[in-house]
Amino acid sequence: MTTTTTTTTTTITTPAPAPETALDTAISLCGVHRHFGTVRALDGLDLEIRPGEIVALLGPNGAGKSTAMEMMVGLATPDSGQVHILGTDPATATRTGLIGTMLQAGALLPDQRVRSMLRMLHSLQAHPMPMDEVIAQADIGDLVKRKMGALSGGQSQRVRFAIALLGDPQVLLLDEPTVGMDVGARRAFWDQMRDVAATGRTVVFATHHLEEAEREAARVVVMDRGRVVADGTGPEISAVAGGRVITLRGAEPAQVASLEGVTSAEQDETDPRRVRALCADSDAALAALFTGDLAAEVHEVLVSAPGLEEAFLRITDHSDEATHARAVPS
Repeated sequence: MTTTTTTTTTTITTPAPAPETALDTAISLCGVHRHFGTVRALDGLDLEIRPGEIVALLGPNGAGKSTAMEMMVGLATPDSGQVHILGTDPATATRTGLIGTMLQAGALLPDQRVRSMLRMLHSLQAHPMPMDEVIAQADIGDLVKRKMGALSGGQSQRVRFAIALLGDPQVLLLDEPTVGMDVGARRAFWDQMRDVAATGRTVVFATHHLEEAEREAARVVVMDRGRVVADGTGPEISAVAGGRVITLRGAEPAQVASLEGVTSAEQDETDPRRVRALCADSDAALAALFTGDLAAEVHEVLVSAPGLEEAFLRITDHSDEATHARAVPS
């Protein structure tokens, strides 16, 4: 198989300066509550993001991430508490182009060609970015003549990213930006995003790809039950997991989980042929592994420190409510 790589030179536009009152904080949610009937979506959420930060927002389904992001762009209002974007209210920030949003389920017009749809939305912006720069930064030059309905899921995401850039925003809010993309497309997207972030824009993205959060974000915020339960760098949050991780081939997760010293074991998402086991006592686990029935079958055994995935699972695990209240970076 032959792979061709095309290098594109992109001109990056620096966003317009923020209001003087907004220089210290890009996004601020203070004591935000939001209920939907008996469901408590946000429970006194406090979150402050500084200008220029790249922040990954993580959390299990129902943690409140989507509701929090809707608050940031004015699609929902809090029952109590305050939300500010660059010193102004979210609706004003959205209307004036201070914040640009890439929503996973953002509606697209299937019968419209990409360029014509972008031109229409471009004309509505208060301070639009030049169209050629939008196309270059979103890397959609090969898509502009196609109809929206003919695009793949990953291609549609690239167009949604272009829409988020149209207003030349200072804050970018991305909801699952790489959903539907293969590994190569995801890497290309983040290559582009690094260039965009290098202009000083604030970038907040929600993702289920924890390796993206660990690799791309300087700061990781974990939400659960409508609150922030962990806030720090990837390594700081990973340290919460403790223990060691054993990765191996040649055994089933259930077999590995039964070993002494192993807390949990599951298939590796990036390679289903591997098993990842979180160990409270890796020495005991290795001794059991190499002296037991699996000794002749297992191979490629690797012992490493736990990563963000293990910490995320532990922080958001409610099987033991007492340990859920453990101290985490903040």
